[in-house]
Amino acid sequence: MADSELRGSKALSKKIDRLFRTIHPRSGDEYTYEEVASEIARRNGPTISATYVWQLRKGIRDNPTKKHLEALAEFFGVSPSYFFDDEAAERIGAELDLLTAFRDAAVRQIALRSIGLSAESLKTIANMVERVRQLEGLPETVDGTAHPSSEQVRQGQSGPT
Repeated sequence: MADSELRGSKALSKKIDRLFRTIHPRSGDEYTYEEVASEIARRNGPTISATYVWQLRKGIRDNPTKKHLEALAEFFGVSPSYFFDDEAAERIGAELDLLTAFRDAAVRQIALRSIGLSAESLKTIANMVERVRQLEGLPETVDGTAHPSSEQVRQGQSGPT
């Protein structure tokens, strides 16, 4: 197997794994491979077995059809471009990170309590969070993008220029 094929195989399995780890049914547990395959069949999608879904997630199989990837994307509620376009995958990945963050009750509570605050108050809170992150030695990036500096927050910018 060529290096580029191996990288592609790992990238695909990582993307599928991320969907399983991030997007859950109301029960909060990961979807089972059987649930995924059954739902794709129920929606008249392409024939796909639970074993094949598992193999794709683990990187054992790495050459699914476009229809299989489209069906997986539809099941998990993401654009099929997640699998085909690196830029789209980055954007969708950031949305998945946000979804993961909002599972944390404390993060959700802070966000909900911020609704209705003025732009100035939100900037102040953003500065406070940034400072606490620095004090706790946390990296400047969480989702692969640089967090805005204090100066950028004060100027109303959302990120580095």
